[in-house]
Amino acid sequence: MFLGMPMKLSAVDTSDGWDEKGQKLIIEGTIFQLDGKTPVPDVIVYYYHTDPGGKYTPTEGMLPSARPHGHLRGWIKSGPDGRYAIYTSRPGPYPNENIEAHIHVYIKEPFLDVPYRIDEWIFDDDPLVTEEARSRLRNMGGNPILDIEKENDVQRTNHDIILGQNIPGYPK
Repeated sequence: MFLGMPMKLSAVDTSDGWDEKGQKLIIEGTIFQLDGKTPVPDVIVYYYHTDPGGKYTPTEGMLPSARPHGHLRGWIKSGPDGRYAIYTSRPGPYPNENIEAHIHVYIKEPFLDVPYRIDEWIFDDDPLVTEEARSRLRNMGGNPILDIEKENDVQRTNHDIILGQNIPGYPK
């Protein structure tokens, strides 16, 4: 999660995917306490995903230990109002597999020593998101399904994160 993380983070991140071929995607939302109502500032979110072809493509010069996540990754730190925004590209599903396209997400709360993973974000309009796939969701960190709206050539979604929701061993 921390490998290659910039020293200064903001509530908005633009991954390399925004400027590459592929469907532009904006994910905006608020990070809330477990009550689902109180916004939380200074939460670090690390995300990574495949390119439109479904591959984690590294770039030249990436540290070997960061290469498995590819270059379409980034970090945000929620603002004073708990808000965040990610500008990236829509990932593709893994080639030759029946696994829905997804974005991996890790959370580092300011007062917890250890970061934790929440459910991968998946897309409501993805044909691979079947009823069976939906039944497997644990809703770790909130509902992981991104409901996409299209504005011109950009897809966007509002997606809130609920800290600790359904996270095993989470201190309440």
